[in-house]
Amino acid sequence: MKKIIQMLLVLVLVFSLVACNNNTTNEANNVVNKNVTVNNNESVMNENEDAKATDENGKESMVVTITDGMGREIVLDNVPQTVVSLAPSMTEMIFALGLGDHLVGRTDYCNYPEEVASIESIGSLRTPNIEGIIALNPDLILMSTHASEEAAAMFDEAGIPYAVLTAQENFDGVYSILTQLGQIFAVEDEANEIITSMQSDVQSVVDALKDVEKKSVYYVVGFGEGGDWTATGDTFIHEMLEMAGGANVAGDATGWSYNLETLIEKDPDYIIVSELVGTKESFETTEGYKDLRAVKEGHLYTINQDLLSRQGPRLASGLKAIVEILHPEVLK
Repeated sequence: MKKIIQMLLVLVLVFSLVACNNNTTNEANNVVNKNVTVNNNESVMNENEDAKATDENGKESMVVTITDGMGREIVLDNVPQTVVSLAPSMTEMIFALGLGDHLVGRTDYCNYPEEVASIESIGSLRTPNIEGIIALNPDLILMSTHASEEAAAMFDEAGIPYAVLTAQENFDGVYSILTQLGQIFAVEDEANEIITSMQSDVQSVVDALKDVEKKSVYYVVGFGEGGDWTATGDTFIHEMLEMAGGANVAGDATGWSYNLETLIEKDPDYIIVSELVGTKESFETTEGYKDLRAVKEGHLYTINQDLLSRQGPRLASGLKAIVEILHPEVLK
């Protein structure tokens, strides 16, 4: 039974990162705004030339034109006051921007910060309760690449604005989303403050690591009978591993897919797995993986996967968490 539970947990994590088009019914509890799909249509937002308008009460309001990740142009006549978030990363950003009171709906997997628990859940990521969302009648729905075409069509029919905000498959993608949200909600200063703080934290880490010797590392997304999945060279988590003073052994692979034979051949110095219950224990007792040098030498570590997989305001903390594993001496 323990092995079955472990496999389910691994599949949940794998789905969040590599299965946007997978038919599996498992869903991720740590999915990010943009986990695996490289979207070249990065969301861009510009203030409309008619940036000021007057609402029905005669008050001045801001008009913002958004070109989202699907190339759709959305015009918002007012700053949204009620919002439904269909991505845990965007939920985190909404709270970080001080807009938690604007959130009237979120997914089952939006679990940070703690205050989010008091907000009504509208279901899962790929099969949310559409009728429930429409009943909330939000001013705006924030969606990610995990949103379904069926849901989008129903929102269109209901006349509820939605924006599909996607980030590039690199670390800086989080800054673009924060900037866009700052413009949407007229909190540019708050967004810039978060970005500046994150950039400062990242730069301090990079500076501290400039003279260290890189350590070969492998980040486990999935393993075992379900296949081997990891942060390959075309992912933002790969970039984080490298920024943290690691040499990602899967850096020459693509599409999050890997295999045990190559992992055994590369035999990295360090291996990092999710802190989900039982993951480490299963990895270090499973045939093939248990014989890796990192496991034998005690260099198999766990990490809060949400800090890495969600392109949100905690990415800088995720970077530090990797450094604490690979080069703890530089943070003392």
